[in-house]
Amino acid sequence: MISPEQAGVIIMLVGIYGLMAKREPIKLVLSINVVSLGLVLFFIGLAYSPGKDVPIMPTNPVDPLPATLMLTTLVVDVAITSLALAIIIRMRRDNQ
Repeated sequence: MISPEQAGVIIMLVGIYGLMAKREPIKLVLSINVVSLGLVLFFIGLAYSPGKDVPIMPTNPVDPLPATLMLTTLVVDVAITSLALAIIIRMRRDNQ
């Protein structure tokens, strides 16, 4: 079975291929999103610890920092994507 780290690397490579192969701006933005999601999956897979408890009053807690950082990464990624798509729409409107 494939591990989350391997799946994250494969998804990142698919996104990097999209960045190299495509020239349309919207496809480039989507490729950047794919790379970002692969990175999040990779780091969440690295932080996984079997047999650990949730960090709310546990006896053997898991470290909550990686999940917190990846959640922040996803929020920033949504903001960057919306800004990039707004700029692309504005560029296309100005060129017509």
